[in-house]
Amino acid sequence: MTPADLKEARLTLGLTLTQLAPLLGYYGNNGPRLVRRMESGDRTIRPPQVLLMRAYLSGYRPDDWPTEE
Repeated sequence: MTPADLKEARLTLGLTLTQLAPLLGYYGNNGPRLVRRMESGDRTIRPPQVLLMRAYLSGYRPDDWPTEE
């Protein structure tokens, strides 16, 4: 998965950087920044994160999936 693929997947899922960060295992204030760095190519997208994104794109939704309020 390329950085552009990651960003496209996030947008397809309708998620913000802040929403996607914990779904990829990034918690705290640095989470969105780390996702942004992956999307820009400044940080490696690790295989577990690729698998998670593929699962999300295939329809998997964990219990903590963000909902619109």
